Amino acid sequence: MIHQRKLALSAETMDAWLALFGLNDANVRLLEKELDVHIAMRGTELAVSGEDLETELAVLVIEKLLDMIRRGEQVDSMQIRYAVSLAREGKADDIDEIMHSVVAVTYRGRMIRAKTLGQQQYVQAIRDHDLTFAVGPAGTGKTYLAMAMAVMALKNREVERIVLTRPAVEAGEKLGFLPGDLTQKVDPYLRPLYDALYDFMGVDAYQKMLDRGTVEVAPLAYMRGRTLSDSFIILDEAQNTTSEQMKMFLTRFGFHSRVVVTGDITQTDLPAGRRSGLQEATEVLKDIPEIAIVHLSGRDVVRHELVQRIVEAYDQYAQKTDLQNRKTWPEKHREGAEV
Repeated sequence: MIHQRKLALSAETMDAWLALFGLNDANVRLLEKELDVHIAMRGTELAVSGEDLETELAVLVIEKLLDMIRRGEQVDSMQIRYAVSLAREGKADDIDEIMHSVVAVTYRGRMIRAKTLGQQQYVQAIRDHDLTFAVGPAGTGKTYLAMAMAVMALKNREVERIVLTRPAVEAGEKLGFLPGDLTQKVDPYLRPLYDALYDFMGVDAYQKMLDRGTVEVAPLAYMRGRTLSDSFIILDEAQNTTSEQMKMFLTRFGFHSRVVVTGDITQTDLPAGRRSGLQEATEVLKDIPEIAIVHLSGRDVVRHELVQRIVEAYDQYAQKTDLQNRKTWPEKHREGAEV
């Protein structure tokens, strides 16, 4: 049955409504497509019509998105799709919870919030645990949110320094053949960490902290033999650690320290036959309650929406390939036995 709901428009809220509509009403068209409803402006009212359930969902999503806009958030197509999916799952109230969660503030004053439930779970895990693993695809905010939490911990004097590290896996080139000293050789591997720090501290403040030793950015090999106390330690791209490297790293942190390990086990650059230390660690340590292991997915991708579709396509391909391999394995096994 076709149902219609009307929402009142007022001069005081017109700016929010215009922001919701988007450029050339692109957001309205997206809502119509995602919820199979028709949205039209009639005088001082917004009319939403469609099947009963879809219409009610559309009105609920619109109201939640308007709340986001009034609080200074920008609404894009990715957030609209995510809000719709939460509403369909009966989790519309979680949209409010995400909106109110400010993780950090950049040096330019921009508020950083968790944008998905997975990201919110990740941030809360870091707050509640001394050691947190974050496993998920590119674009889910693993490194950036960990960096935000590290900077906030430093500003709140919860730690005395930040230590950032990642393995320098050689992608086709030997470090010894690259120009420059060791720092210059490993700099390309650490560049993403610098970029995130610049965003939160600014280049000048970062350089001063680096000179004082308050912030340290180093390849994983530099961690051997050290004990890191009163520190916020982030191991990035951990899927490229070996089992030995991971065990070495996890035994480095001392009292009053917090550790976050991030990586994507589907994108390891280790030589063939070498198992990822990240994958092994999440299996070995999964039953220790003091350690948090957060799995992010394609739904938590906050880059260009095409990245989310790419991640989902690869996940579906991997599942399909795995299923085919399982079906053909018994047949191959029988053939081998007969020979």
